[in-house]
Amino acid sequence: MIEMSDEPMVKTVRVPLAPDSAFRVFTQRIGEWWPMATHSVSGDAASGVRFEPYAGGRLVEVTTAGEECVWGTVLVWDDPSRLVLSWHPGRAPETAQEVDGTFVADADGTAVRLEHRGWDLLGPAVAEQRGSYDGGWDLVLGQRYVAAAAAAA
Repeated sequence: MIEMSDEPMVKTVRVPLAPDSAFRVFTQRIGEWWPMATHSVSGDAASGVRFEPYAGGRLVEVTTAGEECVWGTVLVWDDPSRLVLSWHPGRAPETAQEVDGTFVADADGTAVRLEHRGWDLLGPAVAEQRGSYDGGWDLVLGQRYVAAAAAAA
């Protein structure tokens, strides 16, 4: 059954890197590990994604034709401990949710915690979107990012 909750969705992974390296792989190298073929706005025309690395910067998908699609705006850029984004890939900015990532050193490297909140902004689409993002974040963060961080270790 798809969860109807508007409570924040939280995903946590551990990577074998210090927080500064974990943050750098997440932000500077996002275009290397983000699964553009399955998790983009432009589909086959998507060629990459990149951060503008500062508060007020954007997270932007770029197409093979050089067009840009804004996925969100950087609200907090606290390298290497926290990154907060407005989040609206393929949607109008007024429907933006927030994605809040923290990078905390632990005995095994870094615990990366991602909180996706603001589900109430999606109205009747919340159940479908929440179900999609639950599996999506497992792939994007839990598999692709973790693999990229392990390769960088």
